[in-house]
Amino acid sequence: MTSTASSSVQTVRIASRKSQLALVQTHWVQQQLQQHYSDRAFEVEMMSTQGDKILDVALSKIGDKGLFTKELEVGILNGSADFAVHSLKDLPTRLPEGLMLGCVTERVNPADALVVHENHRDKQIDTLPEGAVIGTSSLRRLAQLRYHFPHLEFKDIRGNLNTRLAKLDAGEYDALILAVAGLERLEMSDRIQQVIPNEISLHAVGQGALGIECREGDTGILELLRVLEHEPSKQRALAEREFLRCLEGGCQVPIGVNTTIEGKTLTLTGMVASLDGKRLVKDVVSGSTSDPEALGRDLAERLKVQGAKEILDEIFAEIGR
Repeated sequence: MTSTASSSVQTVRIASRKSQLALVQTHWVQQQLQQHYSDRAFEVEMMSTQGDKILDVALSKIGDKGLFTKELEVGILNGSADFAVHSLKDLPTRLPEGLMLGCVTERVNPADALVVHENHRDKQIDTLPEGAVIGTSSLRRLAQLRYHFPHLEFKDIRGNLNTRLAKLDAGEYDALILAVAGLERLEMSDRIQQVIPNEISLHAVGQGALGIECREGDTGILELLRVLEHEPSKQRALAEREFLRCLEGGCQVPIGVNTTIEGKTLTLTGMVASLDGKRLVKDVVSGSTSDPEALGRDLAERLKVQGAKEILDEIFAEIGR
């Protein structure tokens, strides 16, 4: 596809969801670009996605193909926006024809966080009492926590961050599991009771990073975005996304990851768990940062041999995929 951006374009339009967190993330991108390109105007186009509109149904029952991205992608393709800012964990690993992942920003803490009701201010995830009700909309978190803490109860929760915290504070839940990154970006770090260790809960693919999606081959926009690219974060994201893609999973499937880079060596940890938490397969691979996607494929194949495919097939049948 030929470029639709050039040095003569003075206004760049950025597509964003309307949620508070999405706008905080998008305005950060807008400000960074404005600082680098004072001769350009960067305007935010707010859009509502299907995931924002359907709040009374569990995400796993809606399906996750473009749940938080499709409307923004249509905007890019029809020319009403030049690129979109996503939480990278929400961006499917298979993008619509004509679109590409143009940039990955520097990742912040990708871990999960325990947020508790005031009655449990002295508790950690492993000391919550039997029968404590934990709110999460993530099958990944649900499956891992059931595996480690079968004595806890789990209840679905939807809505934006403020809505979820209000339900917690009203006593509908004893605790919530949320992303550290989202809480930090909304300046709510004081609500974090515990950063949950990787040994208990591997994070979502891409969690903590922003993914900027644009038209494929749009050289003008890609050149603008280069100032936001963080190469180590991109390498980690590519490994994680390829791992997920090879397992044919999505953001609503219990697949967790963790990546680290030391020198030129990237280490990728991945897991697949059953919804009841009774089965969990996990492995680790390491290799060169020069080919992160090969590591993702290698780890996916290893877990398939260990039973991941059978677990995922059962889950897809259960949630109707």
